[in-house]
Amino acid sequence: MTASSQELHFADAGEAADLAAFLARLIHYDRAAAVRLQAGGGVLAVFGRPPSFEVLAIRTARLEAIVSTEAVASDASETSDAPVGAAGGPGALDTTVSAGEFADALDTARAAQTADGPDGRDRGDRGLVVTVPQAVTGPPWAGVLPPRGGWRRVNGLPGVQEVHGAVAAAVAEFRARDAALPEESRTRAERDRIGHEIWSRTLGDTGLPLRAVHAAQSLGFLRTVRAAVPAVTAHGSGVATASPEPLALLAAGGWLRLRTPYGSIAVRTQGPSGGLSGLSVTPA
Repeated sequence: MTASSQELHFADAGEAADLAAFLARLIHYDRAAAVRLQAGGGVLAVFGRPPSFEVLAIRTARLEAIVSTEAVASDASETSDAPVGAAGGPGALDTTVSAGEFADALDTARAAQTADGPDGRDRGDRGLVVTVPQAVTGPPWAGVLPPRGGWRRVNGLPGVQEVHGAVAAAVAEFRARDAALPEESRTRAERDRIGHEIWSRTLGDTGLPLRAVHAAQSLGFLRTVRAAVPAVTAHGSGVATASPEPLALLAAGGWLRLRTPYGSIAVRTQGPSGGLSGLSVTPA
């Protein structure tokens, strides 16, 4: 009898830590959250859908390798490792797992690395090895992802400060209108109606719903950019850039995607065409 699993060899422990923080935010909104993992070209993409925002959140991290481990049950308890690829070739990993279990796996790997002492710290400079949890039955959204290619830039996206201001103004309006409701009208349905009206508005003339920007802020994607952020290139390699582009808005196949240095928020603006497809793990 055999049992197999896969290990993700992260190229940078810091990116793994950022991924763990992203998962924690998803779990904050939904303790039973699931995430879809896709890997290829040396990059892992993690897709999640925080409830109420009606968007897809995407976080990427660089990989050194994906290793398949096959444990053989025998008297000797022998274990063999079979590498899938140095960079995890296209299609090397595509699965849906529990966000909580994946977060636990990341925490376990980071704790073990810290406990290893000086040698562990040396490994921390290079990366982290994390076991992929067992697959779960994915929610409906996990089967409908944005298209792989064909992304084009959308003009008219306001600057970072204006984006923050738009979210703050929307939050303030919701609170004011909620506070003004008579006691007999302060129902969940009425508050949801007000929220839907506000967050369905678009950001300027871009067509991007405000809920997408709100999600980006709530998930930590709009925080201040560090001095140097590893940017995943179209070929999956990591390049430290002193001044990464703060925000960009892209469109493809009935989807809009707000890209930030810390992740992306994608929202479908019209029905799917041409069947289901997946977003490339090397964002344009």
